[in-house]
Amino acid sequence: MNVQVIARDGKPEYAVLPWEQYLQLLKDAGREPAEVQQEQPLGNLRELKSLREQAMLTLEDVAREAGISPHYLQMIESGEREASDVLKRTLARALKVSGWQGE
Repeated sequence: MNVQVIARDGKPEYAVLPWEQYLQLLKDAGREPAEVQQEQPLGNLRELKSLREQAMLTLEDVAREAGISPHYLQMIESGEREASDVLKRTLARALKVSGWQGE
């Protein structure tokens, strides 16, 4: 078995092994592998409103999660205001995208 051991403070903490060996260990234990999470695509900040609407979220829903007013979010959506980097990350989380294109 080809295993890489990662230690912290001199004590083994993680074991990394090839995927096929992991699958065989699960099979031997009678277990199914966990589902691999697919990374969400990047959003386009210029399409913030359509992303929000596709997610069936209101201005109020997203604004509340982002900690801003619905009016300010509407201004960002319309291009009147630019979101800070921190706010962009918060909006990406709220809309379940991994980030923004061109960032």
